[in-house]
Amino acid sequence: MDPYLESHWGDIHHSLIQYARDQLQEQLPDSLRARVEERVFLESDEGWTRNIFPDVRIIERNGTSGETPGEFSGEPGGIAVAEPLVLLVPQESLTEGFIEIRDASSGNRVVTVIEVLSAANKAGANGTREYVNKQQEVLSGNISLVEIDLLRRGKRVTAVPLETIPPSHRTPYHICVKRGWRRQEFEIYRIALRERLPLIKIPLRSSDSDIKLDLQVLLEQAYRTGRYDDIDYRNDPDPPFDAEDAKWADELLRREGRR
Repeated sequence: MDPYLESHWGDIHHSLIQYARDQLQEQLPDSLRARVEERVFLESDEGWTRNIFPDVRIIERNGTSGETPGEFSGEPGGIAVAEPLVLLVPQESLTEGFIEIRDASSGNRVVTVIEVLSAANKAGANGTREYVNKQQEVLSGNISLVEIDLLRRGKRVTAVPLETIPPSHRTPYHICVKRGWRRQEFEIYRIALRERLPLIKIPLRSSDSDIKLDLQVLLEQAYRTGRYDDIDYRNDPDPPFDAEDAKWADELLRREGRR
């Protein structure tokens, strides 16, 4: 994983979803189809999502009797009425993609949902709430869920609580897989910063064999087609590396001539 891509995650996220759909489609049984779906929600919170949509405007509305905004106007009885400063804080509409694998032979029943987590899923109040609600809906519906978290920033929102995961698998990036027919069982893929992104198993129906999703191939395709060869690697990414990873990254980038 290239942590510098987090600052371009809107573009990367859409690319990963599309390329994953294409990679899976070729492996599916004839009766199954992979479809890209979208959810739309409003986000107007301070913080990380505000960096994506920073447009907060302040306007002044003049009084009808010619008072200067902020001054008091007189009312019968001697009560002063203050003119407010009106703040226009727009709620921005965010659109996120995810993949549903549907069974065309049974009325397009959803058998698997694949989520690539976004910044808003992990750090925005509305986005996190929307994501967790969708997650619980899928988990309660005997549908398989694959959650791919390739972002170091933000809270952990995948289905398995962090405290239940052994230290060996508490890596910066991870994948959580819940098979719809196994109520108590979760599969966790560890992804350390310095390791290749894994080839993971995607569950379908309980009677089907798993298909494969090669995340490293997807990321390299998104990097190449997005033309991210212009990234400036001279400074730490956001969020920054810890001391040990910073030393490793510096040596790697200098060896490749990027610093």
